[in-house]
Order: sequence, then C-alpha cells, then structure tokens
Amino acid sequence: MHEISKSSQEVSSRRLFYLALPPSVYPSVCRMIRKYCMNEFDLGGWTRVVVEKPFGKDLDSAELLSSQIGELFDEPQIYRIDHYLGKELVQNLLVLRFANRFFLPLWNRDNIDNVQIVFREDFGTEGRGGYFDEYGIIRDIIQNHLLQVFCLVAMEKPVSLKPEHIRDEKVKVLQSVLPIKDEEVVLGQYEGYRDDPTVPDYSNTPTFATVILRIHNERWEGVPFILKAGKALNSRKAEIRVQLKDVPGDIFKCEKQGRNEFVIRLQPSEAMYMKLTVKQPGLEMSTVQSELDLSYKQRYQGVTIPEAYERLILDTYGPCPS
Repeated sequence: MHEISKSSQEVSSRRLFYLALPPSVYPSVCRMIRKYCMNEFDLGGWTRVVVEKPFGKDLDSAELLSSQIGELFDEPQIYRIDHYLGKELVQNLLVLRFANRFFLPLWNRDNIDNVQIVFREDFGTEGRGGYFDEYGIIRDIIQNHLLQVFCLVAMEKPVSLKPEHIRDEKVKVLQSVLPIKDEEVVLGQYEGYRDDPTVPDYSNTPTFATVILRIHNERWEGVPFILKAGKALNSRKAEIRVQLKDVPGDIFKCEKQGRNEFVIRLQPSEAMYMKLTVKQPGLEMSTVQSELDLSYKQRYQGVTIPEAYERLILDTYGPCPS
C-alpha cells in the first residue's frame, strides 16, 4: 500500500524484510519472499532480508540455514545482525582502544589481570520459557552478544574501519581461543524457572553461565576473559570490567582498597569510569579509592542516543555492500 501511495514502479521499490520469526521457518519464508516480493536491482530497487540470533542451535544447523538462505539470495542481500553491536558504548570500543594513546601501552598481559564481560537481567523468562528452554543462556547471550564484545576488547587494530577488516581481526581472536576447560565453566538455573507453564518439568536448561576464555597469543597469554550471563538475578546491567594488576612495590599499602579498574557500562545508564587510588583529603597521608566518571546522561545532556536496533536497521538501508 505504501508503494502504491507513492506511485512508485514495483521494480524500483526498496523492500526490507526483518525476520522476527523462529529460525525453523526462515527457509520457507525466504522462499515466499523470493517468489513473490523481489525487485530488480539494476532498475533501482532492492530486496533485503535481516536475520538475527538464534541462527540455528549448533554448527551443522547454522550452516544448513546459511546454505538454504544463500540459495535464494545473494550475499549482499542478507544481513545477519547482532543488536549489541549497535549499542553506543560497544560502538565506542574501537575508538577508545585505537584513538587514545593512553590505552595503547596498557592493553596487554603485562598490565591487565583479567577482563570481565557481564550480562545480568533481574527478570526471568516471563512467558518466553518455551523459546528460551530450546536455546538456554549460552546460545541466547554468550555465544553472540558477549562474544562480539569479547572480540572488540581483545582484537588487534584493523587495517581500516571497513567491515571485512574488522571481521578479519575478530576471526584471528576467535582462532586463538584455547579449548574451554570443564572446571572453568559454571552453570545454574534460577529457582522457579520450571514453574513457567511453557517450560518442561524436567528441564535442565541453564539460565546462568560463567565461562573463562583464554587467548593464546602474545598480547593476552595468561589473562582470563570471564564471560557471565544470567536471568532472574538481583540487578540488571551489562558491563565490561578491565581489572589491572597490583602496583609492584606498593609503598602506600593500599591493596585492600582494590585494584585499578576501567569499567564500561553498556546498559542501563551508559557510562565509563576508572577506579583510581588517590590521597584522602586531609593532613594524613592516607589513600582512598575514587572514580573518574563519564556518565553519558550528565555529560551529553540533550543528546539522544539511538537505540541499538534503530542504528542497525538504518544501516541496512544504506548502499549495498560490494
């Protein structure tokens, strides 16, 4: 109806299909789009499809889905999105790391003790238990959202900001991750999860998971990357915590106050802050931990931060990638 109201020629229309559907129906829906909804690219129109996680349950099912959709559309017509990549502070990671000399000498195993990437929700499945139980917290959160953030934190500087160059550096990080040890994984399920009528009584699907990733390369050897995700916890937040090592030869005896940390809060209330040890105001030479805080709502008053989906869907309207 919109195309008719604009009196546009059918072949020049631009149609974007966002598949907010179970992955099991992607192939059949895409076949119908291919059969009835396509436009001719060379006449100024285009047809694009957007798919999101979960994209299959394992490697085999993901590859099958990819091949089925790939038979119907050319690769530039297919957009596989992860909405976490559209979050303001996630987009800021590349700028923080590679546009500030302050971080360049610190971002390595000589200075960093561990990195924590945390996702917490203070609510349960809330009627979505049937969907969630099929995938669990690892497939739902860790292997997509947190793994993307992990790659941006750990990757080397790309040749440019072209998508393929960023992708190549992410792949190098993932290829350097050592096999995960059983003793470095913790799984859990919140009490009351199986009370959801859409969840099987016998379900052992995890709603909480912690996993430690270790990267075997020159920059990160020996530094644990701790990924945590859970539902029905006591708070809602998503953040990255980069914890630095203790100061050698500490003459102020301030270890009990905590280490230096750089924290990036992705949600809610976007912010980044550094935990530092400073002198307690007064006559005595005593120390206290304080923060250098950049809270976006305070610093950028009146600036509207786009929603993650808003940013990514707008990107799909852009020029077709070559």
